[in-house]
Amino acid sequence: MKIHYYAETDTLHVEFRGVPVTETRDLDENTVLDLDATGDICAITVEHASTRDGIPQFSYEQVTAQQSAAVGDASRRG
Repeated sequence: MKIHYYAETDTLHVEFRGVPVTETRDLDENTVLDLDATGDICAITVEHASTRDGIPQFSYEQVTAQQSAAVGDASRRG
C-alpha cells in the first residue's frame, strides 16, 4: 500500500495495489475510486483532503489478525 499527500493540490491518494486501473467511479464530488479489471478497488483519491474530518492528522497502525479478532469478539459481546 502506498499513501501520497500532495499539499499543492490538497489531494490524498491511497493505492492499495499497483495494478492497472480499468474503471474510475465518483463516490462523491471529492472522492474517486479506481477499480481493476475484476471490479476490486485498487486506489482511492480524496480531493480537498485537509477539509475532510481527520485527514490532516492522519496516522497509520498495522493491526495483526489476533488484534483484529479480539476487536471483533468485543464488538459482538456489545
